[in-house]
Amino acid sequence: MFTKILIANRGEIACRVIKTARKMGLFTVAVYSEADREAMHVELADESVHIGPAPSRESYLVADKIIDAAKTTGAQAIHPGYGFLSENEDFARRVEEEGLVFIGPKHHSIAAMGDKIASKKLALGAKVNTIPGYNDVIESPEAAVRIARDIGYPVMIKASAGGGGKGLRVAFNDKEASEGFASCRHEAKAAFGDDRVFIEKFVENPRHIEIQVLGDAFGNVVYLNERECSIQRRHQKVIEEAPSPFISEATRKAMGEQAVALARAVNYQSAGTVEFVVGKDQRFYFLEMNTRLQVEHPVTECITGLDLVELMIRVAAGEKLPFAQQDVRRDGWAIECRINAEDPERNFLPSTGRLVRYLPPPVTMQAAAPRPAGGGVRVDTGVYEGGEIPLYYDSMIAKLIVHASDRAQAIARMREALNGFVVRGISSNIGFQSALLAHPGFAAGDFDTGFVSEHFAHGFRAADVPHDDPLFLVALAAFVRRKARERSTGISGQVVGHGATNRPDLAVVVLRPDGRHEHHAVRVENFDARAARADVVIAERRFEIRSPTKLGDILVTGTCNGKPFSAQIERGSAKHPLGIRVAHNGLQIEALVLLPRAAELLKLMPHKAPPDSSKFLLSPMPGLLVDVSVQPGQKVVAGERLAVIEAMKMENILTATRDGEVKEVLAKRGESLAVDQPILAFA
Repeated sequence: MFTKILIANRGEIACRVIKTARKMGLFTVAVYSEADREAMHVELADESVHIGPAPSRESYLVADKIIDAAKTTGAQAIHPGYGFLSENEDFARRVEEEGLVFIGPKHHSIAAMGDKIASKKLALGAKVNTIPGYNDVIESPEAAVRIARDIGYPVMIKASAGGGGKGLRVAFNDKEASEGFASCRHEAKAAFGDDRVFIEKFVENPRHIEIQVLGDAFGNVVYLNERECSIQRRHQKVIEEAPSPFISEATRKAMGEQAVALARAVNYQSAGTVEFVVGKDQRFYFLEMNTRLQVEHPVTECITGLDLVELMIRVAAGEKLPFAQQDVRRDGWAIECRINAEDPERNFLPSTGRLVRYLPPPVTMQAAAPRPAGGGVRVDTGVYEGGEIPLYYDSMIAKLIVHASDRAQAIARMREALNGFVVRGISSNIGFQSALLAHPGFAAGDFDTGFVSEHFAHGFRAADVPHDDPLFLVALAAFVRRKARERSTGISGQVVGHGATNRPDLAVVVLRPDGRHEHHAVRVENFDARAARADVVIAERRFEIRSPTKLGDILVTGTCNGKPFSAQIERGSAKHPLGIRVAHNGLQIEALVLLPRAAELLKLMPHKAPPDSSKFLLSPMPGLLVDVSVQPGQKVVAGERLAVIEAMKMENILTATRDGEVKEVLAKRGESLAVDQPILAFA
């Protein structure tokens, strides 16, 4: 066994590997870029080595710097995590040639599976079900259109070296096939240095289900059940769970056996994942093999009780797998939500900056530790309150994982955990995750990879999320306001006869995004400051609320009519400085709590329309302006490409929303843009 390993990665996966290494008694070495000098993984490791500037191409992607760091510190092995160099066959070979151990599959296995075209041919040879398609290199848009017609629309155009949703387009006609081919080649060249693409049949209403495999150097290969990864946005996974609520036991077994056959065909020695697309009839087809640890590996760890990182390290050290296929467990249900730094109400664009507040829910499960009886909550993260979310890397803040005895309990536990997850300073997708979990289709297990685009086709607004009892949020706003008023009446120095008073009758005015106001007559009765309780009556409904949470705390916990709750409440909102923002189960309201007379007067106030920005192209996110495609005086048509912004390793193309003429270019290529910064002005 090794005594010291280097982790060639950053963020939550670096922290995850360090925890297992510490459990095994191994010393760890972290590497970091200039942007990560104060990152959590640097603090957790026993040693750390600075490897260059913030851009990953100058630091985390430079193999020489990683290998030099390992040699300098005396590390005997390198764990690549995922992303960066984890599926780079040249890096794995270099590590081996330098006398170090790559904690992952052998370079020949990475090469075989890393090339999507070659892997399809290998899968066919191993008698693994494959999707109809064209698996040779395509040279031109014209050839792409011809091939797409032969296969039959819709088709999927994919980069051969792609992954993580990059270099992937779905085409439903000739125009989309031609444009998608060009976009895929450009994006693949930028992201992977390889612009080869292939085309395959797009399976409609597909499920994305993957099989976790594990092999050693002695020919032993097992599968560790499946993960359901169909809840995706732009081909990137949002929620993962294990097991799948869809497939049968027979399908599970058949998929597992085919995954093992493919792993054996390439002499696979480590943890890996074989991804399948599954149709409504449960017919399944090989999609690709990821020759690394997956982001969603914790759900497999929860249901099997295995530490996948430890098994990777032991296999790399030459040990045999300590169990056989018949020993693999499937216990309970696990769900993982990816908590990302993105703004769902701005079409999920990246959000970077400082984590002003970061308070995850109480953790009862730990990575690299036995799962407690009854399951619990686990948070894998690489951030901390006050830290930065830089624009150079991916958008992940944390992974929130829950385990319970069945799916319904796991969903309930996850919803409560999301209610208690506080992130401020940047935008996050926590509210969107809550909305997904609350959707009847998700609860019933009735979804496919198009679920998000179907049900959130017009984007996401937290004010529009259906809620079991939206009046509960109104009652909470009134309760918090009443607590604040109680404190005001106790402040010394008030003039006799003119001090603050409390009245039971109030009005809660919900401020809708479209400018409409919803007025609710509220009565707060039986308020008891010592017991931190009150009865809030709305439309003859009584909400008995008890909450000892201090004023000013964002996370508010307590009970309502005897049932526990967690919600997030803040005074002062984007719509009004005296407003109260309340969030629970994905729904968010902004409200004013007023005396009835003040609420009546508010009805007379005109709605202030937002400023007209129609004559400007504004940056929808912070990022790097990599291209401006138009010039002053140029006429453009709706849908025409105007500019490209790069943020968190993704290119975002900005297009014209209507016909017009460019008056002025206000930002330059290479400029770092802020949110809503003007890029173009139109005549």
